[in-house]
Amino acid sequence: MAALQIDRFFHVTERGSTIRQEIIAGLVTFVAIVYIIIVNPGILRAAGIPYDACVAATIITAAFGCIVMGAYANRPFAVATYMGENAFVAYTVVGILHYPWQTALGAVFVSGILLTILTLTGWRSIMSDAVPASLKISFSVGIGLFLAFVGLIDSGIVIVGSGGVPVEIGNLHTPAVLLAIAGFILTAILLVKKIPAAVFAGIVATAAAAFALGIAPLPTGIVSLPPDITPTFLQLDLAGVFTLGMFPVVLTLFTMAFLDTMGTLIGMGARAGFLDKTGNMPEIEKPFLADALATTAGGILGTTTNGVFVESAAGIEQGGRTGLVAIVVGGLLLLTLFFAPVLSAIPMLATGPVLILVGLTMLQPVSRLDFSDYAEVIPAFTVITMMSFTYNIGVGMCAGFVLWPVFAIVKGKFREIPAACWVLFVLCLLFFVFYPY
Repeated sequence: MAALQIDRFFHVTERGSTIRQEIIAGLVTFVAIVYIIIVNPGILRAAGIPYDACVAATIITAAFGCIVMGAYANRPFAVATYMGENAFVAYTVVGILHYPWQTALGAVFVSGILLTILTLTGWRSIMSDAVPASLKISFSVGIGLFLAFVGLIDSGIVIVGSGGVPVEIGNLHTPAVLLAIAGFILTAILLVKKIPAAVFAGIVATAAAAFALGIAPLPTGIVSLPPDITPTFLQLDLAGVFTLGMFPVVLTLFTMAFLDTMGTLIGMGARAGFLDKTGNMPEIEKPFLADALATTAGGILGTTTNGVFVESAAGIEQGGRTGLVAIVVGGLLLLTLFFAPVLSAIPMLATGPVLILVGLTMLQPVSRLDFSDYAEVIPAFTVITMMSFTYNIGVGMCAGFVLWPVFAIVKGKFREIPAACWVLFVLCLLFFVFYPY
């Protein structure tokens, strides 16, 4: 009876899935994003945010966002702290501009409130629906390349270059890199053979080999008490946000969150088959609200901007199609409050190969671009390349929104440019003007 009620609530059978498949997809997504509970606090520690409290804030905020995403939006998307925004807060807002981390959290909270207002008034959906088809395609392809690049870096197959070269091949004599390559090949073979739970099996097998061979350290323990969140809870400084100097910071956080989630939702939605004939996602305001509320909660609890994680593609590739995936992820995240030593021990060399392959699956829409129409393909190409080469999804999207109206005018289609596109043009232009480089 319970299984039937779950099926009906999440429309599992209706979307061509099974409860078992959804749970496995949730496990895969969780394994792909669990690194954030360690990496995010490590980055924000550079801003002076207490590490242990930030661990708790990261977990609770992500779990909250995932549960809202699953129960309200019924989409298989995981919500967690965005990597680009946390680095912006730690190294630019606090490190260069010398604002206190409490004020930075205030800016995160304000940006979350703005996103929530835009979502509830319908303006986020209006602007999302107005995005040109060519840019929507570029979001999926760009995120795919971005994911592949992240996977290559995480695996050690590609490393930061030396001698003026941006990147270069990693040391293939290193056991960790060799194991990552083996994990890539193993997971690829499982996908080719259409083995159920191929992605999850690849992660588990690679992680197990890393532990057995001594390449990755074994977990330091199994169970631990939840960290104390008191040092960051309700420590945000709202008064410091409403100053002239903080305007570019709030604008940057708002724009990055707004565009990152839009692009990720469209990209993930395309892969999952959620988009309609016009390339729009029905009821997109629901997942928008989940990320807006999570960002608002993050500022209160002690972490930075939250949103839909591109690693959700791993669970989608595993067959996840409903909000049950997000619920599973949220529940597992809450468990990490007690089992963090085990889950945080999973090495990136185990998840990196999966991201490379997931990136591959997102490249297919590029075939729908009309390469004979330069007015469409140049902005799309800019989005795709800038996402990967700046290591920032929001920067790539902003570049596309600035260029598309310009080339539409050149082509004589001024009257065909939607009003919402001009709003995005101005917003993105301001982003580049006021971005604290």
